This record gives sequence, structure tokens and C-alpha cells, in this order.
Amino acid sequence: MMVTPQDWPIYGHTTTIHFLQQITQPNNSGGHKQREPQHAYLLLGPRQVGKSTVARLFARALLCTDEHQRPCGRCRGCQLTLRGNHPDFRLIQPLDKNGEIDRVNGTLRTEQATEIVHDVALRPMESRYKVFLIQDAHLANDSFANKLLKTLEEPPAYAVFCLSALARSNLLPTIVSRCQVLELRALAPQTVIQALQAGWQVDAEKAELIGRLSQGRLGWAVDQLTYSDQLQHRLDQLQSLWQLMRADPVDRLNFAEKGATTFNSQQLFDLVNLWITWWRDLLLTHTRCEDACCNIDQMGELKRQAGTLSLAQIRNYLHTLQRIEKYLQHTINVRLALEVLVLQMPSLSG
Repeated sequence: MMVTPQDWPIYGHTTTIHFLQQITQPNNSGGHKQREPQHAYLLLGPRQVGKSTVARLFARALLCTDEHQRPCGRCRGCQLTLRGNHPDFRLIQPLDKNGEIDRVNGTLRTEQATEIVHDVALRPMESRYKVFLIQDAHLANDSFANKLLKTLEEPPAYAVFCLSALARSNLLPTIVSRCQVLELRALAPQTVIQALQAGWQVDAEKAELIGRLSQGRLGWAVDQLTYSDQLQHRLDQLQSLWQLMRADPVDRLNFAEKGATTFNSQQLFDLVNLWITWWRDLLLTHTRCEDACCNIDQMGELKRQAGTLSLAQIRNYLHTLQRIEKYLQHTINVRLALEVLVLQMPSLSG
């Protein structure tokens, strides 16, 4: 459902949107004075949950010049922001070693922080504010983080920083303390399903499947539409999982050895997340809670496997998957992680 009262083109995150609207909407009632934005906002949440979408809308609203509703989508400020060339908006993203954008394995680098320090000293060209969106602040190197911290300590009145990150634990506590923290939760599956049908004209059956698989991440769901091979890739990975569940220890270790040389960190996270989703569905199926399953297109296989495995086997392995996922957030030894996962995986007969 779209957010009200002044609709922003975004689904869900109602509390956060209402909070930001109170800051950006012009005062037309003759009542209290419009609130001033703080100098820094930190948006936290899982990948593709909508952090950058919210931040961009907030930036558009701050740079909008309409006297009734912001962002209006019509004024020069809105049009420039939509085209990505507003002179008072800066987007800073992690880069790989070749200077290309890499939001998975890239780094926010020292030279980028130096540019921010220089740019923040220059007054806005067209707007009241100058907005900096720093994506994936958890990927900052130490030099970037320290330079940013100094800027956040004494920012000019016109500067507004929006930072996105997966969790506050990945950032300097002193940076977090200087930001207004906004935590974005995963959306309800029904919200994602309705968004896909209303905003992207997806048929009901496909929207139901993708919405359940999305784990509340609308950005992930839209990616499944943008990249047509994603759903087939999921099926290929599930079939690989089922083969491993029937494989002997030697074949399982061969999978771990091959995966250690081919998976990057994000691919490993995605694989573990897919396995968690499957084993959670096995638990739900075993306990006759099929209505809550995500992999609704594979209910036949879920029932077959749930009938073969014990409840204790499913619970114990799901716990192993969740434990490994937490370890991978702090350190990544791909081969060791894969070896633990494949060797502790319960076996399927037949």
C-alpha cells in the first residue's frame, strides 16, 4: 500500500516515511514552523530492503522547490534529481581497485572522502541544502571513515548526509552517534506481492512466488523481474542442494573445494540464504505449516523431503546454517564454511 498523507512513490516503511515527510513538507497550515533536517541520517537494513530508495526520495524532497508538496516531481529541482545531475546532490558508492562501482566487494576509499571534504565546503548552487548520499558505509576503509567523522563533527548548516549500511555494528560508533538512525525492516510478504502487482503488473501467481521468496526485500523482488534468469538460477541451485543431500562425503567435499575457488563473498551469502529458506520451509512443512512456506512452487519436493527427514535433523541443520551465516558476517573462510555445511547436511535416501 502506498504511503499517505502525501504519497511518496514507495511501498511500505510507513513510520520512516512519515518521519521524513514531517521534515520536508512545506508548512501550509500557518501552524508550527517547519522542522529543520539534521545533518546526518543513517539508514540501516538488509540489502535491497529500500534504504537507497528512501534516501533518494528524501534528497528529492529536500531539493524540491514546490510550495505545497515535496517532492512534487515537476519543479526544476525534482527533474534534475531524477535525471541524476542536480548540482547539489552527491552520490558516493564503493569502488573496486579499477575505480568501477562495486557495491558488493568494493570499498569507499580515501580519495572519495577527500572529495567530500572539499565539496562540503562549497555552498549549494541552486538549493537550500547540499545532500550527500553515501551508499554502503559499512564498506568504508579506515581513512574514509575517519575523514567522514571529522566532517560530521562540524558540518556546515546546509549539508545533509544520508548514509546506508547493513548494521550499526559495521560502523564506527562515533559515526553512528552523530546520525539520526532510521532502521528499515523487511516488508510484509503481502506488501511486496501487492507492490509487484500494482507497480510492475506482475500476474498473481508469479507475484505470490517472488513476494514470498523476497523475505520482505522489494528491491530483490524487482531484480527477479529485471534479470529474467534469476528464478531459473534459483531452481538450478535448489537442484544442486538436493543432489548434495543425496551425495556421499567425497562428492560433498568436492563441491566445497570447487565452491571455495569460484564463489565470492556475496555469492556465498546468497547460497547460504537460499539454503536457509529451503530448510526453514522443510521445518514448516514437517510441522504442517505449509501456508507460511516461501518455495511454494516446490511443495511436492518439500513434502517428499520432510517425510524422509526427522524434525530433529531439520532443526539441527537449520541452526547450523544460521550459525555459519552469522560467522560469515565477521570473517569469511569460504572453504571451511562450505565444508562444515556439506558435511553436517542430513542425507536423503533414494
